[in-house]
Amino acid sequence: MEPTGTVEYEPVSVKAVLSEMKDTAELLIDLSYSAVLLGSDDVAGEVLELEAKMDVLQLRARMSLLMACRSPDDAESLAPVLGMVGAAEKISDAAGDIAKVVLEDIGLPDTMRAALPEAVETLVRATVRSDSPLAGQTLGTLNLETETGVRALAIRRQGSWLLNPTRETQLQAEDVVLLRGPEDGVSDVYQDATGEPYEPPEPPEGDTQDLERAVDSIVLMKDMGELAVDLAYGAVLFDSEAVAEEVVELEAEVDALQSRFEAWTLRAAADMDDPVSLRGLVHLARSTEVISDAALEISEGVLRGLSTHPVVAEAVRESDEIIVRATVAEESELAGRTIGDTAVKTETGMRIIAIRRGAGESDRTGREGGEWVVSPGPETPLMAGDVLLAKGTRTGADRLDALTGPSERA
Repeated sequence: MEPTGTVEYEPVSVKAVLSEMKDTAELLIDLSYSAVLLGSDDVAGEVLELEAKMDVLQLRARMSLLMACRSPDDAESLAPVLGMVGAAEKISDAAGDIAKVVLEDIGLPDTMRAALPEAVETLVRATVRSDSPLAGQTLGTLNLETETGVRALAIRRQGSWLLNPTRETQLQAEDVVLLRGPEDGVSDVYQDATGEPYEPPEPPEGDTQDLERAVDSIVLMKDMGELAVDLAYGAVLFDSEAVAEEVVELEAEVDALQSRFEAWTLRAAADMDDPVSLRGLVHLARSTEVISDAALEISEGVLRGLSTHPVVAEAVRESDEIIVRATVAEESELAGRTIGDTAVKTETGMRIIAIRRGAGESDRTGREGGEWVVSPGPETPLMAGDVLLAKGTRTGADRLDALTGPSERA
């Protein structure tokens, strides 16, 4: 997005800016891929609005860091922080490039969206009307997530963004709300907000094999990119070299996936009358690689043995979506059962992004040992002594505490 306006130095909290950049980067990944899978110009437009916000945030963060650097020791401790600022900016730029695939009709097979309902939940952009029954109500009072399964991801109000709104957040007339959830629930909430019926896009018919390859590849790339960023922030927060090494492995997997994805695209192009219509897939693969590379940059300080700067740890702790580390106690109802059996996500709203098993003696650097299970699924068993890294809201973290025992908050 083209830069607009003037940004001047003003005293701001580096911690607050870093926290906002983290939340914005994570939302941008989600929205950009959703815009592609939904074929939504509206959602893609919101991505570019958020990208413009990120440009301002990164400039302010850089100015504040330059003002804070007064000695060689400062330079050494703040260098990884500057790297994290740059990484968040790269994620933002990559998300903008993904959105432009939709806005500029760069080229995507229409058949890709035919299997969409099975691939992702519905995401819509709704403007709250003044006479809407939602106007003036808090999200807690409306109880949207419990009643409909729909979550408000973000709200844009008079040009300002509110990311990951809480139960106390009040919806106001003219708010632009980004909603995610099952199609039935989204349909009801959208109509309440806008006064108009929700009309889902008609999925076109197409080749089933091509559909499965395209949708599965893009959803996998999106999930891997999000996971790499989550783990990178977890590695920084808990100063865990083991988690940072998992980010390295994920980045390598994304590179391999990109190669396979590009090979599939070229093979598919040979059988098409208009191979240019697949150009957008190449853009998606390239942008996904940029996101995974940025995750590696976030965790680079940990990999190089540099201690996490306190301002970074505090920024991650104060972000809207928090990361927690919890140990499964012997008496926990989770011990001896699978993630699916315990319905952790349903019961707490927290998503387990990694599990450390066999936590033994610390290594020579003082960091914790043990084998990591990254991106566990419903069939993954949980055992007493397992250390869980989970992501979600503070309320969800309280619920997770009740299941596992007290957790360390981010």
